[in-house]
Amino acid sequence: MAHFNTLKGWLSWQESSHPLTIDLGLERVAKVYNALNPTGVKPLTITVAGTNGKGSCIAYLEAMYRAQGYRVGAYTSPHILKYNERIKIDGKPLSDELICSAFERIETVRDHTSLSYFEFGTLAALDLFSRADLDIQLLEVGLGGRLDAVNIIEPDVAVISSIGIDHVAWLGETRESIGYEKAGIFRASVPAIVGDPLPPNSLRQVADDKNAYFYALGKDFRYTKQQHDWQWFSGEKQISHLPNPALKGEHQYRNASAVIMATVQLTDKLPVDEQSIRQGLQNVQLPGRFQLLEGDISVLLDVGHNPEAVRTLVEYLSQNFPNRRIHAIFSMMRDKDIAEVLRIMNPVVYNWFFAPLSNIRAATEVLMREIFAQHAMDNVSFGYTGFADAFEAAKKRAGKGDLLLVFGSFFLVSDCLAEFQYGR
Repeated sequence: MAHFNTLKGWLSWQESSHPLTIDLGLERVAKVYNALNPTGVKPLTITVAGTNGKGSCIAYLEAMYRAQGYRVGAYTSPHILKYNERIKIDGKPLSDELICSAFERIETVRDHTSLSYFEFGTLAALDLFSRADLDIQLLEVGLGGRLDAVNIIEPDVAVISSIGIDHVAWLGETRESIGYEKAGIFRASVPAIVGDPLPPNSLRQVADDKNAYFYALGKDFRYTKQQHDWQWFSGEKQISHLPNPALKGEHQYRNASAVIMATVQLTDKLPVDEQSIRQGLQNVQLPGRFQLLEGDISVLLDVGHNPEAVRTLVEYLSQNFPNRRIHAIFSMMRDKDIAEVLRIMNPVVYNWFFAPLSNIRAATEVLMREIFAQHAMDNVSFGYTGFADAFEAAKKRAGKGDLLLVFGSFFLVSDCLAEFQYGR
């Protein structure tokens, strides 16, 4: 039986102890969960899946329920700076000691069942939340939905933020197949809320097959924007004069609308008043999503790493930074659709600076040179040792009023925030 005195020790072991980094399926993790929590008692639960927007939806829900005074647990992934960010209670990441104690309990009951890094983390969050006297737990699906470890929990509301093309090796190559996997979080007689304005048919099909209560943006709930605020409505219920979301971009109105629908569906069990909804919209924080660090040469950070996310990024840049020269410090994981991301982004990028990452899943400079060459894009610089090196080169090339854009990977944004946090 493994035992470590530090969180770092546990995580290093978890990363290497399971043969597959991603191992979809519920049987192993459910077996350990049942041993860990034999009563099966859990807090009220909202599960959130989707290609993009999951983290934003969790952040809105957390802010709104906390504004109402409830005790809230939030499980998200990946983290940006510290692993502890994945497991929060009342907005605060849990301590190394608490997370290690959960890993100890998991290790005590798992017998010989092999668990992935993500499965260990999911079980730790569920264990810690079950001990914390929560009013509600918010669970972000890691990948897909149907076979993701989070799906061992029966939600009281299921939310799908958006469906785009990503993780095709595990989820399929079409929005229909990906929708089918994500809709695995739906349950009979449980609200299934979809914030995608053009949802694939598979979402409604799965909801019908499972007898879930299906609510779609644009049909069952809507929003309209005014000059200085916006309003949300569903049936006869209407909430007017809502403040614009603190998270930026048109897609955040869709995410916020889906979240408001989720809170409305849970009104009988955990009511949230309009003032708390307003407060949550204003107070919400989420690093790395259109995060602007202002200065003579401002820096915009975004973790967008798939075609759907970068289309949203291009829209945001065009609306908010028109006629500005944009210098992109960029990196991606090699299993992403890099060529399509470059194609979408290139019209708004003046110069590219490739920042290599130390992660073994990251695209190498050799691969990136090949992709840029194939698409006859020559406005790119290579040869940097990492983020800091590439960032300095971009900063030297930029003039006053230009924008430095850091995007393409959680890991790159993490490197960037670490640089700024530690005294740049």
